[in-house]
Amino acid sequence: MMSRLSSTFARLKQEGKKALVIYLMAGVPDFEKTFELVLATEKAGADVVELGIPFSDPIADGHVIQEAGVKALQNGATMQQVLELVKKLREHTQIPLIGMGYINTMMNVGIEKFITDFQTAGLDGLIIPDLPHEESKEIAEFCRLHHFHLAEFVTPNTTSERITETCKSADGFIYCVSVNGVTGIRKIDYTPIHEVIRMVRKQTDIPLAVGFGIGDGASAVEATKFADGAIVGSAVVKRILESDFAGAIGLIKSIRQALDERKE
Repeated sequence: MMSRLSSTFARLKQEGKKALVIYLMAGVPDFEKTFELVLATEKAGADVVELGIPFSDPIADGHVIQEAGVKALQNGATMQQVLELVKKLREHTQIPLIGMGYINTMMNVGIEKFITDFQTAGLDGLIIPDLPHEESKEIAEFCRLHHFHLAEFVTPNTTSERITETCKSADGFIYCVSVNGVTGIRKIDYTPIHEVIRMVRKQTDIPLAVGFGIGDGASAVEATKFADGAIVGSAVVKRILESDFAGAIGLIKSIRQALDERKE
């Protein structure tokens, strides 16, 4: 039986569509609003929600998502609240939910307990940006055993040898980082990651989603030229931090429309 995530990517591919993955920080501005925003995000056209787990030292994130994480922690966000959010969401939606967090928060709970608890709650997988491929074997094996996705990464600097190793163990989707650096809205030359994607495509059919720097419909279309989906975070979170919830949802709708109207 296919997972929610795999079924979604397969359906979109069959329909000739690109996946739109939207990042939201759990607990910003509060957990009740996060719950509402996930449902509104799905209604606006998102196919997958990447749910940020608040952490004090998010080394892969730029200032917008850093600020969101700090705000959530200042408001008293806990891991248990994130877990309860996932449980509550599963009573109302079957949209794929992927947790994005850092290894320290998971080790603090215990990796196996963390994965078991969140999978039981309804999470579909994890993105752990500070878990190197070389150190992920045991966690990846536990995730596979429990039919829980663990995303792998490629970047413009990823070597052909590392791409081969990544493709061997990739599950769910591969996160294609568009630039060297942290998350944030900026103009991107997608040529380097496009070249990496071409190399990956020769070795696996697993879905590929491009993230970092995507802030509007045009950049999402360019980012997904050779990939299966776009990941949008900072542009949406920035509006949420400004309490511009209508603007955040409007942006998601505009990106969805741009992806659907793209010319091959």
